[in-house]
Amino acid sequence: MTLSEFAHRVAHSLVAPASRQLSGRHLAFPCWLLFLTVTLLFLPQVSAAKAKTTPSLDAGYVPALAAANHLLQAWQSADAESGMVLLTTHAKQSASTDGVERFFSDAGPSAYEISRGKFLKPGRYEFPVVLVLGGAKAPRRRFSSIVVVNTGRNDWAIDKLP
Repeated sequence: MTLSEFAHRVAHSLVAPASRQLSGRHLAFPCWLLFLTVTLLFLPQVSAAKAKTTPSLDAGYVPALAAANHLLQAWQSADAESGMVLLTTHAKQSASTDGVERFFSDAGPSAYEISRGKFLKPGRYEFPVVLVLGGAKAPRRRFSSIVVVNTGRNDWAIDKLP
């Protein structure tokens, strides 16, 4: 080994590794890393671009949802008379008169949330609901559901109270 070769090796070993990568012998930014990054960035967008299928709604869904909403509005305003009109005979028999009166009694500030309804069978839907009860203490939630049935001639009634 000549003196110039030795000096070149010593100088090369003193240069920082990052500088050596830029010297042309190694790529400064590996192509495989660039490819992997681009692939991972676009992967979620490709999977999200797939069409999400939602079940089609039949003609009864909207009036059933409206009946559930009317019942909960009556509950929220403590209007037992309007709420009782919406109940089927089965719902009235399942809950005692005192139970129905308690349901519609004024519990202070209240609110409700209705989730997407579930088709049970023709003329029958179930809507998950959350009753939010306010008061002197912190608000509390009560999770339940309402079953709505078609009683004929597109007339919808509540078959199960929350």
